[in-house]
Amino acid sequence: MSEKVVCVTGGSGYIASWLVKLLLQRGYTVRASVRDPSDPKKTEHLRALDGASEKLHLFKADLLEECVFDTAIAGCVGVFHVASPVLFDPTDFQSELIEPAVEGTLNVLRSCAKASTVTRVVVTSSLASVMNTGKPLSPDVVIDETWFSNPDYCMKNKLWYILSKTLAEEAAWKFSKENRLDLVMINPGTVIGPLLQPTLNFGCTLIYNLINGSTTFPNSVIPWIHVKDVAMAHVLAYEIGIVWLKKSLII
Repeated sequence: MSEKVVCVTGGSGYIASWLVKLLLQRGYTVRASVRDPSDPKKTEHLRALDGASEKLHLFKADLLEECVFDTAIAGCVGVFHVASPVLFDPTDFQSELIEPAVEGTLNVLRSCAKASTVTRVVVTSSLASVMNTGKPLSPDVVIDETWFSNPDYCMKNKLWYILSKTLAEEAAWKFSKENRLDLVMINPGTVIGPLLQPTLNFGCTLIYNLINGSTTFPNSVIPWIHVKDVAMAHVLAYEIGIVWLKKSLII
């Protein structure tokens, strides 16, 4: 077992594609999950990455399929769970958002708990799971790790995506504590920047619509962040934690 084998879920997505790229650049062997490995629209940009032919392995996975991540995660030292649906107007919010976000996260974490090799799990959450409490954000408010979006507030206001991220994060923290998993959560704002995959993500779509003459724009403050910074935050969240863990074990 190589000590630099890691798993990335949702590997064909916007953030995950950049994460795969950075991990390959840093010498990791990457096992990345995609819904359909035979679909060139989902995989061509990944296979074209430097080092992909030698160190990238794609596997098919559905978030709701129990134990589907067991084989891919077995032998990995790190796991990056990025896969989660991004929909803001679902037909059925329970089946399209809540179930894949929450149960998908738990499926990945169950596989991590089975694998004795996993040293740290990094999960992609969102500011959505932090800031939507219904309370005003006055200048004296400090948002820290004690903040979570209020599920009742989300339900009342039909904030289904925000609800999915909130419930998924709560489930992840609960499972990690009960199963003694070393878990780190990344909470980015609206992600923008260069695309590796051939389709626009939500953040870039907002910018694209403005450039192409959209007549309306949300009357709100949007926290933007560059996709490369988000991807690097995932890498460093794993690497710095492992360095600290090794030093603490030596001491």
